[in-house]
Amino acid sequence: MRSSRNLGIRKREVVNLLKSVVEAQCPQQVSCADILILAAREAISVSGGPRIDVPLGRRDSSNPPNSSLADSSLPPSNLGVNDMLQLFAQIGLSLEESVAINGAHTLGITHCFSIESRLYDESKNDEPNEHEFELYLKLSCPKGSLTSNVSFVLNEPTTLTFDNHYFINAINGRGVLRIDAEIPFHPLTALYVQCFAADQDAFFKAFSSAFVKLSTYGVLTGSQGMIRRHCNALS
Repeated sequence: MRSSRNLGIRKREVVNLLKSVVEAQCPQQVSCADILILAAREAISVSGGPRIDVPLGRRDSSNPPNSSLADSSLPPSNLGVNDMLQLFAQIGLSLEESVAINGAHTLGITHCFSIESRLYDESKNDEPNEHEFELYLKLSCPKGSLTSNVSFVLNEPTTLTFDNHYFINAINGRGVLRIDAEIPFHPLTALYVQCFAADQDAFFKAFSSAFVKLSTYGVLTGSQGMIRRHCNALS
């Protein structure tokens, strides 16, 4: 069962294929956890983002997948700036890094169910959105749609390129998620958003640091867990 806060990792068959190739050369030496981190690193790099040096040596969980655990670990889609900063501070990210890691939204899409509460909850009417963009979101994600878990909007126009346009679009009132809409106007984060919008290298540097911290937080190492032979099975 997949987490209700995320539709899961796509192309898992590719991960398993990579694992089989690695296992043929280095049996039970490289974990699925390390392969996933390296895949994420490569996705950022080939999309135009920074080449991040990530430490390796993670081990895999010996427990079956748990959607409840995933739900408790992943931030909700309606997270605001204050809660975001508190969450990332707990795992060691600085204020600058916390803003930078949100720049990962420069890639990909947002499913409509993730922005329903932002668009249609009348009690939340104080977000600094541009009317035209909110109207576009509502047209793309109509209220009560039966396909909100498959319908989506692009995170931003250069959705296949890892760049600093996320911050430029956020400043221009074109943030998709609640956090995207709030982050350029919050007094603690506004200056960093402006900095990253003007200086892509500064964004890449802060993002790389944040990525490494996130990728090493709470991982299994040493004799903990196991190294699976197959990433889609406990073996």
